[in-house]
Amino acid sequence: MTGKERDRRITDLGTLKALAHPLRMKLYRGLTIARVATASQLAEQVDEAVSLVSYHLRKLAEHGLVEEAEPQSADGRERWWQPASDGVSIRDEDFRDAPEKAAAHTAASRLFFEQRADMYRRFLDERGHWGEAWNTAAESSEATLRLTPAELGELTREMLALIRRYDEQGAAADAAGDTEGRENVAVHTYAFPFRI
Repeated sequence: MTGKERDRRITDLGTLKALAHPLRMKLYRGLTIARVATASQLAEQVDEAVSLVSYHLRKLAEHGLVEEAEPQSADGRERWWQPASDGVSIRDEDFRDAPEKAAAHTAASRLFFEQRADMYRRFLDERGHWGEAWNTAAESSEATLRLTPAELGELTREMLALIRRYDEQGAAADAAGDTEGRENVAVHTYAFPFRI
């Protein structure tokens, strides 16, 4: 753990809209993975101009989503950035009290889903390059359950606790220098009611 706030809860419309911009979300995700980076490094990842990336990083900083980091090199011309918290949390209950807020939450959720789906599509396209061990370990499944809202809430909390345990285990191994064979791994879960 880094000692930062875990899963900062976003409750205001301005911050939600700031994050729910396609490029800003890509930058936020890239910065979360890198932990610390410059606008130049992030611009290379997202194939955009450094000036545009710098602008969007400043917008994320205005809403407390990212912050300046300690310089990682002697080059004082580069600004280093880091996430301001260890993740964010966006909950429906914070945006359902007004139509504009509910619409913004839905639009943001759709954007996040599309970007996650694009990540998985890229994995599928590149599957042959990952090798047998990663392809065997990768998972894609669907389960349909009959639950109450309380049971779904409990299931979600248990899954998140398990993911956090593995996240902390991987971060501790990285910090100890145990990086052999480690890659970034995305875990996407969607748990929602539906009717046939």
